[in-house]
Amino acid sequence: MSALITPELVALDSDLGSDKAAVVRRLAGLVADAGRATGADALAGDALAREAQAATGLPGGIAIPHCRSAAVTQASLAFGRLDPGVDFGAPDGPADLVFLIAAPAAGDADHLTLLSALARALVRPDFVASLRAAGSAADVVRLVEEVVSPTPATGASAATSVPAPATSPAAAAPVSTDKAPARRSIVAVSACPTGIAHTYMAADKLTAAAQAEGVDLVVETQGSSGSTPLDPSVIRNADAVIFAVDVGVKDRDRFAGKPVIQSGTKRAINEPEVMIREALAAADDPNSRKVPGSGAAGETAAASSAGRPSTGAEIRRWLLTGVSYMIPFVAAGGLLIALGFLFGGYQIVSDNPAVEGQSYALSWVLNNSFFDLPTADPVSGLNDGFLGYLGAVCTVLGQAAFGFLVPALAGYIGYAIADRPGIVPGFVVGAVSVTVGAGFIGGLVGGIIAGFAALWISRWKLPTGVRGLQPVVIIPLLATLISSGLMAVLLGRPLAAALTGLGNWLNGLTGTSAVLLGIILGLMMCFDLGGPVNKAAYVFATTGLAAGSGAPLIIMATVMAAGMVPPLAMALSTAVRPKLYTPAERDNGKAAWLLGLSFISEGAIPFAAADPLRVIPSMMLGGATTGAIVAASGVELRAPHGGIFVFFAMSGVLMFVVALVIGTIVGAVAVTIAKSIGRTKADAVPEDAVDMAHAHNVTPASTVSAPARA
Repeated sequence: MSALITPELVALDSDLGSDKAAVVRRLAGLVADAGRATGADALAGDALAREAQAATGLPGGIAIPHCRSAAVTQASLAFGRLDPGVDFGAPDGPADLVFLIAAPAAGDADHLTLLSALARALVRPDFVASLRAAGSAADVVRLVEEVVSPTPATGASAATSVPAPATSPAAAAPVSTDKAPARRSIVAVSACPTGIAHTYMAADKLTAAAQAEGVDLVVETQGSSGSTPLDPSVIRNADAVIFAVDVGVKDRDRFAGKPVIQSGTKRAINEPEVMIREALAAADDPNSRKVPGSGAAGETAAASSAGRPSTGAEIRRWLLTGVSYMIPFVAAGGLLIALGFLFGGYQIVSDNPAVEGQSYALSWVLNNSFFDLPTADPVSGLNDGFLGYLGAVCTVLGQAAFGFLVPALAGYIGYAIADRPGIVPGFVVGAVSVTVGAGFIGGLVGGIIAGFAALWISRWKLPTGVRGLQPVVIIPLLATLISSGLMAVLLGRPLAAALTGLGNWLNGLTGTSAVLLGIILGLMMCFDLGGPVNKAAYVFATTGLAAGSGAPLIIMATVMAAGMVPPLAMALSTAVRPKLYTPAERDNGKAAWLLGLSFISEGAIPFAAADPLRVIPSMMLGGATTGAIVAASGVELRAPHGGIFVFFAMSGVLMFVVALVIGTIVGAVAVTIAKSIGRTKADAVPEDAVDMAHAHNVTPASTVSAPARA
């Protein structure tokens, strides 16, 4: 296996720029110059996009910007020892040691394991001190290689090359005749979105804190390099569980009934000892929050409302889980359909008069090939021959992918509520919803019903002889019968009627009605920047993409344009009035240009999280302005995502750009004025307080860091 780091990737005691964006670009340049990436700009863009989601600065003067990138051809580490240091958003000041972790988009397990080993070493003070004392680039390379590929000790297992996160409680101390209080035991799960760095650093920080507190701790790291599930007996004997996660916990039902403390990985890195003490307190509190579900021993979780997420937060989690799993189907299907229109013309989805009951696309795919290209009578908006056949293939593939939208939405809403038992009834009720014409509204309602039905049945106390059939037969059968039966018999017709009425109203929109719709969709897209309201508008738009023309495509253009406004408006505001923003916010503003142009509304989340009362209303004003102009202009869009990169799938590009520019200026002016009222300088805010789902209050103390997300 090739080395992760070489002397060419090391910059010692260098001034790599005055802000983190400049540092990341310089380190990305080292990777590209070494032939390990196809382009420095692409790698830096991906790393800064990740940085815009949450800062990667860590206590102790360390920063680990990282990303998976299609530009990376070989997993690499670029290292900079900075002079002067640069602010990466850590709670204790600038970083002078910066590792850029560059992983290929489809990195192999071996390289990801090595990258994870480096992340774990960065929590060791001796390793950090040795990096600061290194006299040459070769010394840095040697130090890194020692931690990512250590020489096994004599008789040691090869598995110990990557340090284990904790010592198992099963390794009991020598038996003593004197009675001593039993050691407390905690299990934990750590997981971050990329699964490379914060997953393992959180695990090791929690382990060190547990050892200092005299507590046995075993951590399951659900990272990119794989994970070894905790032994069921260890879970059973644990007093409490800690979920240090920024994503969902795999097989969460294993921990059912255990007192639980949950937060993001960044909090586990910054204040692990606090989380250990909170877990111990939860274990002693009979009213503490418990992991829901039925445990392996058949115990029912008897959690009270104390410590539970609010109902609104739970609904948000269910909906966002369903939408997040649905979006890849939207992206693949929508872009394929857009390419189908590009190659075959917008009439490619129209009925083919030569083949009854089939569109041009379907009939050509079934009856023609690249060696027998289709021909058709001249029709405006239709290409035959090679381009027509290629467009037909793309259209059929895209329509097939789109067929999974509502089932995936409903299936993973069910999964969010009931874990794996909710998937089957959710998918089936989603398919039934499509069959009866209830569409995505039926998918939302049906997914919730399926999830609760599966959760209810999973808690039944069944005899031992049939308990093994519960997850594979009883739950899928009965939960599907309940949810899909209700959809087919009771809910399907009224929901279908509502959806049909809504569609008829949309198709009749003109003039002031279209402007009103544009305003409403613009407000929704900017209200919570990727949250359930934003996603509801987005799902509403994507369901009409298979249409050849008309109101559904205008809605898609309106939603995309409005969703591009918040990052662009914040980027413009930070450029025009930089003194209103912290240095890290100004860095986020630079990255927000690309995020906005790419239709990634989440690029404005760091600003909204820090100052929601000023930022969100301003963004809603800009988004509503853009939405109204686009809807009134009749711009049509046949692609679900991509921003400026899918102009080929858009009619009325000029008005789209005009609307986007006007909305961006309106939003930027509004937020600049709002931030200028009542303060003269940027407020001090946590740079990575962006995970609102895990937000918590922290006792002010010099030893306790601000909450954050990995």
